[in-house]
Amino acid sequence: MSDSTLAPSCPAQDNSAISAAPSAARGLLYVTFTALSWGTTGATATLALASSGLGPVALTFWRGAGGFALLLAVRLLAPSRRRARRGRAAGPLRRRIVPALVNGVGLTVFNAAFFAAVEATGTAVGTVVTLGAAPVLAAAAGRLLMGERLGTGGRLATGGAIAGLAVLVLGGGAGTVRPAGVALALLSGAGYALFTVYTRHLGRTGRAADPFGTTLTSFGVCTVALLPLAAAEGLLPHTRELGVTLGLMAYLVTVPTALAYALFFTGLQAVRATTATVITLLEPVTAAVIAVTLLGERLTAATVAGTAVLMGSVAALALAEARSAAAPAPAPVSGR
Repeated sequence: MSDSTLAPSCPAQDNSAISAAPSAARGLLYVTFTALSWGTTGATATLALASSGLGPVALTFWRGAGGFALLLAVRLLAPSRRRARRGRAAGPLRRRIVPALVNGVGLTVFNAAFFAAVEATGTAVGTVVTLGAAPVLAAAAGRLLMGERLGTGGRLATGGAIAGLAVLVLGGGAGTVRPAGVALALLSGAGYALFTVYTRHLGRTGRAADPFGTTLTSFGVCTVALLPLAAAEGLLPHTRELGVTLGLMAYLVTVPTALAYALFFTGLQAVRATTATVITLLEPVTAAVIAVTLLGERLTAATVAGTAVLMGSVAALALAEARSAAAPAPAPVSGR
């Protein structure tokens, strides 16, 4: 699933658990590759759903299971990770289980609702709405639940994102924008907001975890949680185009999932989260280009205009958050 909006919320890296930080140029290359590969997720899901006969829940299950297996293999086989795991205290069981469950549920909703949105309203619109709504919902939740300040720039960017979403939804024709698909995309964004805000909370309280381990356990929870639902929906693909289905699912699990996450977290060691957020706006652009050129989807002028406003507002929101983070903290007020 598209995951570019993870950039602003990744916790501090555990340098004992990962390899040496790359150069800035290599970090930018990693993040750019990640954005482009994530941009292919929606189109790959569309083709896989058509060739396999699977539903979005089953497809999400297989993505989660495959991603978990590959990331687990990396963790078990990488020498640096084995040494870090032996030298790191386990900590109270509850402090490990609760984050795994919260982040796993958020990741599950984020992915399953996204695939359902793509199936309902198309790759381009589903991707744009999800990626536009996700950071806005996360910013709003951070303001309401954690007292984070958006500032004037942040409020204007959020308002612009809402306006862009309205133009996209209300201006698009019935053949390009479907309300059910938009609602699913918003649900996907809410799943993102859940684990984003919770990750921020953990970081603020000094409980930030290794992001590789967080991703691994989140995919594990996703796999377990979706197994009964995927079984009810239909767990196995039909055999008519089995070769095509297996090829598409192999690509989905390896490139935009396991490889992309690994490169993204590595790149974030050398690239600021805000810079990564702006770079990963390549994802909806890539998704839209693929949808129009390869899948034959049609974008109206209103859809293009709404997309431009929405993505521009997301970039402005990221810059506003960067300025807010760089500003000195206000002096404490007596009596509060």
